[in-house]
Amino acid sequence: MPDFQELPNPQGTTQHRGSVNSSRPYLEAVGGSAEAELYCRLQTGDEEALAIIYRKHQAPVYRFALRMTGSEATAEDVVQEVFLGLIRSPGGFDPQRGTLGSYLFGMARNQVFRSLGAWKHLSLDDERDGEGNENEPAAYNLDVLTEMTRREQIELLRQAVLSLPPHYREVVVLCDLDELSYADAAEILGCAIGTVRSRLHRARSLLLERLNRSRCVA
Repeated sequence: MPDFQELPNPQGTTQHRGSVNSSRPYLEAVGGSAEAELYCRLQTGDEEALAIIYRKHQAPVYRFALRMTGSEATAEDVVQEVFLGLIRSPGGFDPQRGTLGSYLFGMARNQVFRSLGAWKHLSLDDERDGEGNENEPAAYNLDVLTEMTRREQIELLRQAVLSLPPHYREVVVLCDLDELSYADAAEILGCAIGTVRSRLHRARSLLLERLNRSRCVA
């Protein structure tokens, strides 16, 4: 098995920084049988299989970590830890339980929350909300995320997302920024689809409040 450092550096790829590509195509890019075959090859120490997996998945993992932490250095560390973990424990992924992309996202999430020291701060209030109120705030229907095109507005949005509690921030990153389905997000987060809806509803409300407050201050 090759050392991780022999693989392409995240800083050396054009897909990392500044990329706004959706993660959805990446989750769907490899069919189940092809993905399982790649993973089996990885378990036998196949260097080419590892390189293919890395090239396919490192950019979306990096974007998720960057949007969650706001730190390029931390995002790079997360990418490294995720793939080091895959190399060290190649038997951890079960193709019958989900996609490799979701599995790697889950590993990245663990690393992100560890870096934020956020696990102990997770609130269970939204878990008790069940399906939650699926009616979105009226103002949010103006599609704030797509209307903010000017650089200063995008920075305002970035700061507002980073100000959200981590368990709300991650559903905004996954569902609104990475454009994953509720089902894909639920698989990554290890929770029910109803919990994703509930968290996202609350997260969007909080995000809108922060954006409005920031505009008033500005």
